[in-house]
Amino acid sequence: MVKIGIPMRYNHLEDGRCIVYLAERVRRTLQKAGAFVIPIVPVQDVDYCDTKWNEFAELTKEEKDSIELYLDMVDGVLLPGGHKVTPFDKYLLERCVERDIPTLGICLGMQLMSCYGENFQVYRNDTEIEHFQEDDNQLTHKVMIQKDSLLYQILAKDEILVNSFHRFHVSENPNYKIAAYSEDGYIEGIERNDLKFHLGIQWHPEISYEFDEDSKKMIDYFIKRCGEEND
Repeated sequence: MVKIGIPMRYNHLEDGRCIVYLAERVRRTLQKAGAFVIPIVPVQDVDYCDTKWNEFAELTKEEKDSIELYLDMVDGVLLPGGHKVTPFDKYLLERCVERDIPTLGICLGMQLMSCYGENFQVYRNDTEIEHFQEDDNQLTHKVMIQKDSLLYQILAKDEILVNSFHRFHVSENPNYKIAAYSEDGYIEGIERNDLKFHLGIQWHPEISYEFDEDSKKMIDYFIKRCGEEND
């Protein structure tokens, strides 16, 4: 069975306590697609909820070694959505690139990819197009896919409808090829063709996996590609 590592995210409970969590939609979708999910736990001894992004210390050798142990166990990594990027996330991405581990970035995961090798920076959306919908069970705006991209190879379409749950967008990064734009011109997909599989998308196929053919194709292709690494 294909083993997919997913870094856990962090948030507050209603009573203020901090938790690290794995989103149910991500877990259930990957399991439906035939994968075995391995949560990758944040490694630093800090409060991940209340520590600001610029207050984190750099990872120690022992903390980096812990991440390496997780990566030794997986066939691929899915970088999920979330609210904050930390040294844990940055190092995890760097090692996925350096070890050429198949990687799918979703929402914040794509935004993290877009800042690879640079300081993390995103920009607030300013558009009439709805990029933060309330209903999980719908697709909300168009995305135009570049015909010379891996994303086009997967979907065989140059235009699709996607869901959208983000308030920020990214700029170009020289390490990545732009694979897709939203109809208002924001970057919606990025990829690297020098690696086995390295794709970031701004929308959430794990949420629409059961009712949208394009979302299912994307997740299934990612799992299939990870499985090929064991053949």
